[in-house]
Amino acid sequence: MESKQLDSEIIQKNEAAFSEQERHGFYKTLFNRRDVRGQFLPKQIPDDVLSRILYAAHHAPSVGFMQPWNFMVIRSPEIKQKVQQDFALAHQEAELMFEEEKRDTYKSLKLEGILESPINICITCDRERTGPTVIGRTHMKEMDLYSSVCAVQNFWLAARAEGLGVGWVSILHHQTLRETLKLPANVVPIAYLCLGYVSKFFKKPEPETANWLPRTPLEELVSFDSWGSDEHGDDPLIAQIKKDKNFPRAF
Repeated sequence: MESKQLDSEIIQKNEAAFSEQERHGFYKTLFNRRDVRGQFLPKQIPDDVLSRILYAAHHAPSVGFMQPWNFMVIRSPEIKQKVQQDFALAHQEAELMFEEEKRDTYKSLKLEGILESPINICITCDRERTGPTVIGRTHMKEMDLYSSVCAVQNFWLAARAEGLGVGWVSILHHQTLRETLKLPANVVPIAYLCLGYVSKFFKKPEPETANWLPRTPLEELVSFDSWGSDEHGDDPLIAQIKKDKNFPRAF
């Protein structure tokens, strides 16, 4: 009996582990994910590929297993045109919110691929999906929104693993998007995504390449036990983080 139990534990342990090749594939996907705006190709996305990506998104963690997300697949040129027109208006408004010396750089950035991408996806959050009381959401009501964001991240990484680019369009008027997609009052649009095959993936995020902002060193974002605590600057973890600064480039 003890031997069978030990064999079972070994099998479970092996199934839970990932090989070095599998870990490498995960990190490669993660570090090569990009917000794609202007490199979309007209090539159609096969249903089996899109199905796998949607399954990945549907297996995101969710508060109380609420699964508050829905996935709206948008192929209609008319709907895409309406969303793009709203983006154009919001984009003009956003330009004036930046300091004058940054406006030219802002205007030079390609910030959407709504019409160029063959498919748009809107991931939503149904805030009433499983009723008023949800495990884990009793004191933090926004946890359902965060859960839907987890679905977005799963979607994005799965798409990248399939060789597809994703662009998150956030320069939109919330109410206009709701009306365009005819969303019920209890459903919140979380992410409007452009999806498609691309001509290339950039080595770095476009805002970084355009010198909009640099990537913040990780060691500046890690503290211990209380906010902003820096008395552990000689902690072995900080030393290891600094040592691993080129880790993402290995992929």
